[in-house]
Amino acid sequence: MKCPIAFLLLLAAILAVMPPNSAAATALSRSLETIRAVGPEGKGNAAASEAWKKISNENGKALVPILKSMNGANDLALNWLRAAVDTIAAQELKSGKSLPVPALEAFLKDTQNNPQARRLAYEWIARANPAAAERLIAGMTDDPGRELRRDAVQRKMDEAMSAHKAGRSNDAAMRFQSILPAARDVDQVETIARQLKQLGQPVELARVFGWVSEWKVIGPFDSPKGAGFDKVYPPEQGIDLNAEYDGKNGKVRWQEVQARGDRGLVDLNKPCGALKEVAGYAYAEFNAETARAVELRLGCKNAWKVWLNGKFLFGRDEYHRGMEIDQYRMAGALKSGQNTILVKICQNEQVEDWTKEWEFQLRITDSLGSPIASAKK
Repeated sequence: MKCPIAFLLLLAAILAVMPPNSAAATALSRSLETIRAVGPEGKGNAAASEAWKKISNENGKALVPILKSMNGANDLALNWLRAAVDTIAAQELKSGKSLPVPALEAFLKDTQNNPQARRLAYEWIARANPAAAERLIAGMTDDPGRELRRDAVQRKMDEAMSAHKAGRSNDAAMRFQSILPAARDVDQVETIARQLKQLGQPVELARVFGWVSEWKVIGPFDSPKGAGFDKVYPPEQGIDLNAEYDGKNGKVRWQEVQARGDRGLVDLNKPCGALKEVAGYAYAEFNAETARAVELRLGCKNAWKVWLNGKFLFGRDEYHRGMEIDQYRMAGALKSGQNTILVKICQNEQVEDWTKEWEFQLRITDSLGSPIASAKK
């Protein structure tokens, strides 16, 4: 385990929930430490396998300590620990024993715990006590865990759908409206919007998704055989909105473009021309009330690169693989006040009709997908 202090805290948590058998608690903590030390390329796998065998023979009282050990664990260790929880819980139920539902519930309610571990605790609560699981999930529409939140939202959606099918249109509309602000997954948002439209209450999806909508676009720049993806054009060296540059077919200048439709599409074909083997740029300013970590979520079927405040985040030199909302997620950091976003979009040499779209969509969210709006009005 990399951090002795973290392990001491973990050991304290284990001792707090284990019976007063210090030898058993210490043995469990050592086995958990061994599993948490597993690393890439097989590092520690043999020792972890032996530790897992010991842990899997524990009883239900070990479930919460194992779940707690998932906090801060790497992905490989999480797989071992998840399997241990599943094995122990299944054995307990198969033998006719009860799971420690109150302890699992307390673990679940602590939103500081690992989201995967909390989800796992919920699944075993549902197996052991379905009524308790129903009671818990009903209050999780604002949960920070994506999967738990999705289940809670879906439960409310199902209730609204039942009201709709029963002919209680006003009740159904109220239910759908009330749950829409909690929905984060695209399919649920679009389903709710579709139902509300049928009920005569259309939803402005562009506002719900929170697209960055005001852009300035410049191009086209020549990109023969895709060379423009790596070539550094002037906008990458600094933004001067009053400048003009040599483009593919003459001088090019920045033009204002508004994202369109429910999906917030920024179309470069209109300001730059429907051309192939070209590159273009879109620039936006975003004002943040405070500095914070965010995700930039992009949808695009062309090759692309993204910069936030001049820092390169990521890029993909691929073409025409389809586009969907939140297709690419990039971690970034907003600073208080004005921030800048630069997107580079390239077209390749293909001329089929389905290759002619030259567009993207982008929004800024938190890690759960909650849209963050610019403070600028």
